[in-house]
Formats: sequence, C-alpha cells, structure tokens
Amino acid sequence: MNLGLGMAAIGRPHYINVRTNTVAKSNVNELKTDGFKVLDEAYKLGVRYFDTAPGYGLAENLLIDWLADKKGLNIEVATKWGYTYVANFDPNAKVHELKEHSISKLKEQWQVSNKLLPFLTTYQIHSATLETGVLENEAVLNELFFLKNEFNLKIGISTTGENQVEVIKKALDVSVENKPLFDTFQSTFNMLEQSLLSVRGILKKENKRLIVKEALANGRIFKNSNYPEYQEFYRTVENLSKKYEVGVDAITLNFCANIFPEAIILSGASTINQLQENLKINSFNLSEDELNLLKKFKVEPAKYWNERKKLEWN
Repeated sequence: MNLGLGMAAIGRPHYINVRTNTVAKSNVNELKTDGFKVLDEAYKLGVRYFDTAPGYGLAENLLIDWLADKKGLNIEVATKWGYTYVANFDPNAKVHELKEHSISKLKEQWQVSNKLLPFLTTYQIHSATLETGVLENEAVLNELFFLKNEFNLKIGISTTGENQVEVIKKALDVSVENKPLFDTFQSTFNMLEQSLLSVRGILKKENKRLIVKEALANGRIFKNSNYPEYQEFYRTVENLSKKYEVGVDAITLNFCANIFPEAIILSGASTINQLQENLKINSFNLSEDELNLLKKFKVEPAKYWNERKKLEWN
C-alpha cells in the first residue's frame, strides 16, 4: 500500500485537529530537529512520496534542506502554491494562513518551491475552489502549463469542502492549448467523508493520479464523546483495531488504501511513533465484508465539513 507523508503537522506548531492533548512546539529549531527525525524515519521505513507547501510553516524549507544530500535517491516530492503561513510560530496566533490564488503569488512561491527540483514531480493549486476563480484565471493556468512543460511536472489541485467533487469535475475540463492541464487531485477521503467515490470512475478512466488527504478526518475517527452519533462507528473501528492488533489510525488508512488501491494515501504523522503506527497499514488487510461495513458510516458532506469548520487549531 502506497503511503506518503504529508508535512502539514510537521512544519508548524498548530494544526486543525479534534484532539487537544498535545503540546504545540513554537521553537523553530525544535520543530526543525524533530522534522528531520520524522523525515529520516519515513525514508528508512520505505516512504518515498513527500507532500509539502509554503502554507505549512517551515515544512517546505525543511524538505529543501533535508533533500540537499539525497541526490540520486528515488524520492518524489509534491508541493503547492496559494497559501502563505503568517502565524510566525506564535502559539496564540489568531490567523495561521492566508489564501491567495493570484498570478503574482504563484510566481512568488515558485521561486522557493523550485529549489525542490529535481525531486519535485507534482505542483498543485492549494485548496482550489470555485470562489477564488483560479480555475478560470488564464494567467495562472498558462503559467502552470508553462511550468508543466518546462520542468516535466504533474500539475494538480488539492480540494477541501463539501463541493470538492464539483471542483474536481470543473478542473477535469480545464485545458490549455487543447491539452488537459491537471494530472493529479489531492482530495479528502475517509470513512466519514466518502464523496470522492462518485468521481472514482472518471479519475481512473482519464488516468488521473489521486492523493488521499485527511484520511483520519482531523482526528474525528478516534473515539470522542463530543460526537455521540458516531458511537457505533467508534465501536466498530475499535473492534477491528483489536482484531488486527493495530491502532485505529492503521484501520482507517487501510480502508482508504483498499478503496483507492491506485492512490497515494497521505499520513499526517508529526512524530516517529505516529508514523510507525500509521505504517502498520501494511501488516494486515481488511476483508470485503469489513470494507462494506465501514462504508456504511459515511455522512453527508455538508455535515462533515460543517463539523470540520468548528475544529480549532491545536
């Protein structure tokens, strides 16, 4: 099963998560030291796909530094543009990131992101939406088309929100010089948010690459008394966890990998222990009956994303 490492929780002190029992690190040197350790362990354990972004605090620069002595190794990197990290590692910051899908922001952030070459294979619009108009911005689309051809990149989008399927469908229709622009789609899928299933066929038919993010539903897949309506779900997942002698996280990641076997499933691990637990995904395989049982716990996208909006930066 193809597990990649998403670096959102590595490069900044806070991340949107339902669990609040972790202590945020605001010391940049400590973040960097710990980040290198997680990257080293990920590579040691066989992870070869690394996903980052300027909006993830120091994550992109951390990866640039880590790759400096990795010449010739089989490593694949994806990054994004469109978000700027503005919290400055302040644990009390009210605003953590700002979104801007302009041509000037694309060119500005590319000047740093291109340092990830030659490992950089995938360049994505960070959280593309209909509201920003980025999928209709000719200057942006033409620039991405240029980068695609100049540096042999896959161009993609990441999606967030209850209309992510609509955004994907619109992106599939975007062409420059009569050639489809987008090759990859990094989208949310987990046992609660399963809307991505409705476009699985078309993505496969058009040979598009899928990268699954937020597989752990920002921590909501773990037992939580704030969600009484999920108690049957929690019991089911915990029973499977005991059966296979792995954590709930591995059950969830295994579910995603079975539903989308051709996809890269991103681990959002921020510690070595979390990463090791996530990688137990490869120690078992859920049965067809178990997969069908877990599919029944899907919720309406509007409900799922409304819950997510209420989560705090922890």
